[in-house]
Amino acid sequence: MAAVSGLLHEYGANIAQSDQYSTSIAGGTFLMRVVFLLPDLEQRRAAFEADFQARIAQQYGMEWSLHDTAVPKRAAILVSREDHCLLDLLWRGRRGELGLDVGLVASNHTDLADDVAGFGVPFEHVPVTKDTKPQSEARLLELLHGYDVVILARYMQILSGDFLQQLGVPVINIHHSFLPAFVGAQPYERARVRGVKLVGATAHYVTEELDAGPIIEQDVARVSHNDDVVALKAVGRDIERTVLARAVIWHGEDRVIVHDGTTVVL
Repeated sequence: MAAVSGLLHEYGANIAQSDQYSTSIAGGTFLMRVVFLLPDLEQRRAAFEADFQARIAQQYGMEWSLHDTAVPKRAAILVSREDHCLLDLLWRGRRGELGLDVGLVASNHTDLADDVAGFGVPFEHVPVTKDTKPQSEARLLELLHGYDVVILARYMQILSGDFLQQLGVPVINIHHSFLPAFVGAQPYERARVRGVKLVGATAHYVTEELDAGPIIEQDVARVSHNDDVVALKAVGRDIERTVLARAVIWHGEDRVIVHDGTTVVL
């Protein structure tokens, strides 16, 4: 902390926020996020990065990155037929609340094309069948080239490990909280039969292992026997869109650090 703040002081930077976390008091990994204002960053960035690497990063064996918050990450959204997460993200983006530049929505169905057009965002239809999945993923790779993050806003397709590797950027997914107890179709119907008392959602980074990537954010709401399936789904949709939005915003602000298969949000 002293070394980092000292170098920033030398450059005349103003530290606006500093957060840190140690995985263990003794022998753990030290994680840190610093937000600072550096005058003339564009002209001085190369020199600052060289100094930081030579004088601090090498000495402490640091893995580090520098992000200009004035340049928002470019995001693409994949969706199927459900619109609640997609429209929430597009609405937040239009209001300037998302912190990302949404440049594309792609879907395996055409149901939401008109909704997306209303936000002035390009829409691409990439149909997927069991026989055409390789060709569909190849087309998606073409469309997603150059984007910094991909958001699955209820995209009901499994992405292959080869696709994720070739894509090479973080992918954020959202799903209901009934996993792994109620996998597959009609989870809300089966959950109600079992008398669930909590409905929630999980946003996580996508890995080749289905729905098992590092978790970014979660939330729940209490329900009761008085709530039928329609009511349970309404609660679930509300939580899904807010949890996904939080995860996307935090990722866009570079608050999420993935370490040893888990996440620290600073």
